[in-house]
Amino acid sequence: MTKAQTLSAADRSKLESLIGHEFAEKGRLDRALTHASARTQKGGNYERLEFLGDRVLGLCIAELLFKTFGNAAEGELSVRLNQLVSADTCASVADELDLHLFIRTGSDVKKLTGKRMMNVRADVVESLIAALYLDGGLEIARSFILKYWEKRAVRADGARRDAKTELQEWAHAKFGVTPLYRVEERSGPDHDPRFTVTVEVAGVAPETGVDRSKRAAEQVAATKMLEREGIWQKPSAGN
Repeated sequence: MTKAQTLSAADRSKLESLIGHEFAEKGRLDRALTHASARTQKGGNYERLEFLGDRVLGLCIAELLFKTFGNAAEGELSVRLNQLVSADTCASVADELDLHLFIRTGSDVKKLTGKRMMNVRADVVESLIAALYLDGGLEIARSFILKYWEKRAVRADGARRDAKTELQEWAHAKFGVTPLYRVEERSGPDHDPRFTVTVEVAGVAPETGVDRSKRAAEQVAATKMLEREGIWQKPSAGN
């Protein structure tokens, strides 16, 4: 569709099928897809909806994680939550839905794909969630979120942002210290080296990691300590 127009009947039907909800108030869907640059007088844009959708998404994801990872510590749940409600993840959902084909923008916003316009696509996903919530209630919004986020939530690496950063924040908060890394050994030929690194945090037992670079071995050691101390949940054998 052209950016200045409302959704055609065919586009609306296609999008509602992807979303899994037929809107009772069609204007909500149009508004959820309207960027401020479109300068439409009727219906407004998605900015207020985005505010609400962000909160609905956060609640549903928190509930999903609480149920899915019954043994996870608060720290791991927070990391997973932050990742799943991030602009990167929301934009990924937008791309899965091909939302850029439906978003209404002004001429000053010419390209909705690519990294530069990631936030626009992420914002529209949040506004769409709010429109679903207002039109059909929490169950409808939750159903949409589960459809597109559940598979992302259960990935084994969902809490794996950066092990060294995570370990440092935990060590500072719990013990007021900084982890210390020490290279114990470098072995193997130059084209295939192996580094053995030990990480120490005062107050707990050390851990050791082995990998092909010093940095990677540090990450392995930090990951092992986070999992041993219950900050990160160990991936199950099936993941």
